[in-house]
Amino acid sequence: MILVAGPYRSGTGDDPRKLEANVRAMNEAALVLFRAGHLPVTGEALALPLLETAGGTGPGDAVFQEIFHPVAERLLSRCDAVLRIGGPSEGADRMVARARAQGKDVYPGLDAVPAAR
Repeated sequence: MILVAGPYRSGTGDDPRKLEANVRAMNEAALVLFRAGHLPVTGEALALPLLETAGGTGPGDAVFQEIFHPVAERLLSRCDAVLRIGGPSEGADRMVARARAQGKDVYPGLDAVPAAR
């Protein structure tokens, strides 16, 4: 299982179209991984529905702080590796650092991901 980590809010000014573009980029990378035989996951796929259900009003609100990054952190503990995509992102870089600290593989791009076993 590979966590796809990339920018969500970074550089977006919280513009909904830019946020969606970032999610789309992560989902596109996840699809490539899936088609290569891996099980890809994104924290956004789990966190965003929870934020909506919990009554979040937007990126950065109290509900976002409670749920968004903690979901990714819990998810990371179940993953074998991290694929880092996209540009600058404090959250994605934090996932990379945590993955390395846990001895997990970190791939800097799709080309670096080994074939699925």
